[in-house]
Amino acid sequence: MPPTAPDSLRFSCQPGCTKCCDMEGFVYLTEEDLIKAATFLNQTPEEFEKRYVYRTRHQRRLRKPRGSQCGFLTETGCSIHPAKPTQCRLFPWWPHLLESRKEWEKTAKWCPGIGQGELVQIGEAHERAEEMKTAYPNFF
Repeated sequence: MPPTAPDSLRFSCQPGCTKCCDMEGFVYLTEEDLIKAATFLNQTPEEFEKRYVYRTRHQRRLRKPRGSQCGFLTETGCSIHPAKPTQCRLFPWWPHLLESRKEWEKTAKWCPGIGQGELVQIGEAHERAEEMKTAYPNFF
């Protein structure tokens, strides 16, 4: 259980912070994520995929440009914020963070939003984590 309380958590994304966007790793996409982002950019899903997506047999993820974790991360934040992928939208309610006090504490060291904001009941946090598991069944 995360350390903030035995039955609740606090998190509020902090203005101007993009630390979660700049962590090593990949941004995985659901088919719905791909369609939403393409629509937001006034592109067809096919155009968006050709330009921004790396697809394998079992997954799709955003391509990483040289020197950046995400091609949509700008100095002012996420350029597709209203259509950001499920993985991004659900941070920090990722299953492995909620299931491990150690991982939650490790993430809290670099994420200034953990421990801030309104109380989030543990049940609600786990519902969000379940959404992540549903969106990316190959990972959980």
